[in-house]
Amino acid sequence: MKKLSILLAKGRIYESVVELLKDVGISIYLPDRTYYPITNQDDLAFQVVKPQISSALLADNRADVAFSGKDWVFENGVQDQVEEIMDLGFDPVRIVVAVPETVDFDALLKKPVTIATEYQNLSRFWAKGKNVDGKIFRTWGTSEGFVQDNEQALAQILIDNTSTGSSLRANHLKICDTIMESSTRMYASKEALKDPEKKQKIMELKMLFEAVLAARSRVMLEMNVSKDNFDALIKGIPAMKSPTVSPLFGDNGYAVKIAVKKSEVPTLLPKLHQLGATDILEYELRKVMQ
Repeated sequence: MKKLSILLAKGRIYESVVELLKDVGISIYLPDRTYYPITNQDDLAFQVVKPQISSALLADNRADVAFSGKDWVFENGVQDQVEEIMDLGFDPVRIVVAVPETVDFDALLKKPVTIATEYQNLSRFWAKGKNVDGKIFRTWGTSEGFVQDNEQALAQILIDNTSTGSSLRANHLKICDTIMESSTRMYASKEALKDPEKKQKIMELKMLFEAVLAARSRVMLEMNVSKDNFDALIKGIPAMKSPTVSPLFGDNGYAVKIAVKKSEVPTLLPKLHQLGATDILEYELRKVMQ
């Protein structure tokens, strides 16, 4: 039996992916001071690495699957060497170009500047595309403090990731350009996809992830309805395909089940009641496979 080797990135990606694996039924336990989690699946082997290098390791065929932000795949320049399997949608961010609020961005681009960033390659690519004479100052973590509108500032431009922009605003910086949008994604090595057995396992994981993610955005509604109100209720409710209907004991009406988006529930429940639904129940779903 071939094992599928999987890289888990530290930090927020790790927490989100481990929770997803748990919902799929794959348990992960990471002993203290180790980088090799224990799992309940004999055909899977996990290793924890830094998020910045997981895609580079995958491109070098050091693993079969890795979870990485799209930004680091492009920063490492391996977007053509790995295969994106699916976008998990976790931790969505934008890679942006920011300057102090008091600075004229267009005028600044005409001068020699220093760019503070963790993204050296993305920054060089952006500077070249804008014909900016930019020197890269690599930061390690919090970068906003390096960019100020004064002669003592270490850099004049910041290239960083942001989800809401609140940290930038708190440091009196404004977004002037967006390089790319990123989120946590599942990638596979091209070598692994050439192996039929490994490819099957990878596609099975994808199917399970899709089922869990679909369930997270939906709930099941169950209700009773009289025969007189049945037709109006069925015409007035949304469903993924069609509702599940079964007759009630004693032939007094019908039990109806529908899977709906969570965002629809606040407006849908009053509507269902108006259409004659009674005994309405709402409950969470674990997996949804279409």
